[in-house]
Amino acid sequence: MESRKFNWGVVLGLSLLGFSRSIGWALNKGFSFPLLSAYTESAFVKGTILALEGFIGLIIPPLLGYYSDTLKSRHGRRRPFIFIGGILAGIAAMMIYTAYALGVPLLGFAATLGFLYLSLHLYTAQFRALMPDTIESGQRGKASGFITLFEWAGNLFLFGIGGYLVAKHGTGYWGPFAIAAVFLIGAALFVSLKVKEPEAPEIEENEGLGEYVRSIFTNHDFLRFYTAQILWWMSFEFVAIFLYGILAFILYGRADEAAIDRVTSMGLYLMALFNVAVLLGSLPGGYIYDRIGRRLSIIFGGFVFSLPLLAGWFIHTKTQIFITILLAGVGWGVLVAASYPVIGDLLTKYEKEAFTGRYYGVFEATKSIPVLLAGTVGGGLVDLAGGNYRILFPIGALLVLLAMPLIWSMKRLEASQEGAA
Repeated sequence: MESRKFNWGVVLGLSLLGFSRSIGWALNKGFSFPLLSAYTESAFVKGTILALEGFIGLIIPPLLGYYSDTLKSRHGRRRPFIFIGGILAGIAAMMIYTAYALGVPLLGFAATLGFLYLSLHLYTAQFRALMPDTIESGQRGKASGFITLFEWAGNLFLFGIGGYLVAKHGTGYWGPFAIAAVFLIGAALFVSLKVKEPEAPEIEENEGLGEYVRSIFTNHDFLRFYTAQILWWMSFEFVAIFLYGILAFILYGRADEAAIDRVTSMGLYLMALFNVAVLLGSLPGGYIYDRIGRRLSIIFGGFVFSLPLLAGWFIHTKTQIFITILLAGVGWGVLVAASYPVIGDLLTKYEKEAFTGRYYGVFEATKSIPVLLAGTVGGGLVDLAGGNYRILFPIGALLVLLAMPLIWSMKRLEASQEGAA
């Protein structure tokens, strides 16, 4: 395949798109749980509604990623999805606030959350696929580091602004929703109009849908990586979905609506701190991926992320909470930056680079399975533990540690690095 130069224009365009999408996801993480707490105190009900994100993400990215690989359009294979999805996601952000402000029933409010999830997932696979479409193997760690940096900077931006606005105006203030809408629509328009896609490679022999699915389950490298990613994203989602409950239980011994209201502003600032830590870990994470090896960089990030979670079972004060989140965030930044380029490098190894959309669709689906499971399973575990949200810390750490042997057994991942050198 023809060598491709490192394209800073595409990397910066994708970074802007990642920044805006992260604002949309941060809006969900930062406000959905507190707003749902006004409807119900049941962790299981709230977790099940938030699990809609996982259900939609499990289906839409693999299917639309598969379709985008073969799309023939003068606007490209990926940009039409980015344009439509970004516009709809911005509209959905304002619909969530409007539904809450008007006092619609729980089912109606849940439907607006589902519309946001659907809109964002319309272009998830296409956003991911553009990086390996344009950057050659051996350079993808650097690109991943910068894109990851901007993605988590988007989280930081929304959590920081949101924490300030909540402290000043209350949980249901319209400001964060309007900010998210502007960035989602603006970034989608910018990328659709200004970022040029590379010419689509000729597909000599297209994988049928059945063959595409079978290849994932019969190729041990893809299967091991996808399974490992499910495990560490499950760990992340346990804490991300139920952070307010965890904080309320640690500090006040209960997680009712009053206690959650008291920790909402702190929770947003903690999410901002976590994202600062991720920024610190993302650039070195991408660098070491290209320099010291794929497997070692992922395993290093996994251990740095999981060890503070193990210690989380024993924490009792705000200071201990902040230290735990800070250390875990650095590890998560390394882990995410080092794992993003893996699928692109495996496709290079197996000479399937024309199929980045479909394989990155499954990449995103394996991140959605944990959302689907973490909300229901995590909520159920908390209810079984008598409302003890703290139990999610050590369980999350165990899941990450279980993923590490799967990564270490992917010997061909290093071979792809050597081939690109």
